Amino acid sequence: MAISRKNSEMYDDPTAYEALTRIEIEEERRRVRPLVYICSPYSGDVQRNTFNACRYSRFAAKSGYIPVTPHLMYPQFLNDNDPAERDLGLQFGNALMDRCAEVWVFGAHVSNGMAAEIKRAKQRRCRIRYFTERCEERKEALS
Repeated sequence: MAISRKNSEMYDDPTAYEALTRIEIEEERRRVRPLVYICSPYSGDVQRNTFNACRYSRFAAKSGYIPVTPHLMYPQFLNDNDPAERDLGLQFGNALMDRCAEVWVFGAHVSNGMAAEIKRAKQRRCRIRYFTERCEERKEALS
């Protein structure tokens, strides 16, 4: 639907035009899949944890979301064993989390990195959902 800058009397009405344009943009955003931040272990058994992060991301995609999984991307070119590069990867992940509608926490164990992500999500008052390793939603957080 094209929005006219003119009102019914054919006078320019920029205020109404701006308001209606913003409403149309917001409605379009709602039709797009929301971003969800995937929070799961990485360090330790990196091969297994990477495999699981891929499963969790696929689950999110099949559930109608766009998964954002920084620990699948940044270790490809940043060294997780180098504190400066690890910190840079965490900063990148934080920037991505700020754009996500929800944070999904997976698994039975919360690593130090995950704890920091959960803390940040709580500070942002972001919706946090908890899942088992089998992608079954939990009613409450891990203790």
